[in-house]
Amino acid sequence: MSNDELQQWIEQVSRDNFGVPFRHKATFNSRLSSTGGRYFIKSHNIEINPLQLTQFGREETERIIKHELCHYHLHLAKRGYMHRDADFKSLLAQVGGSRYCQSPPGMKARKPLPYRYKLVCTACATEYPRKRKVDPKRYRCGNCAGKLKLQTLEIE
Repeated sequence: MSNDELQQWIEQVSRDNFGVPFRHKATFNSRLSSTGGRYFIKSHNIEINPLQLTQFGREETERIIKHELCHYHLHLAKRGYMHRDADFKSLLAQVGGSRYCQSPPGMKARKPLPYRYKLVCTACATEYPRKRKVDPKRYRCGNCAGKLKLQTLEIE
């Protein structure tokens, strides 16, 4: 499928499901690796991952298109267009878009960060693992209110 065909497809989905035309540019972007699509706030353009179409078909890709069009139409209407907003969630459910896309086989999943730091209570020795470095002077132990000491852990 070409970018022109994608543009026509997105315009059709926008008219059919939202009743409003899509007036910006839609393209495929093969560099998208961890997402099915992307909406640009400044330019209002939409990019779609072509792997979603080849791996999962038109139906799944259309759900991704609906997801990105929800961002698009809500943003232009000056309503809540972010994932956490109630407007976005309700419109997504109304049009049948997908909240998350499927990961193509062979795609590396994101590894969670290992715990690199540990806060240790100097009074009762309670340990608090942390992924990010924090200032121990700003915190106290939850068990005994003792002072905390920051330790750096070694990562394998």
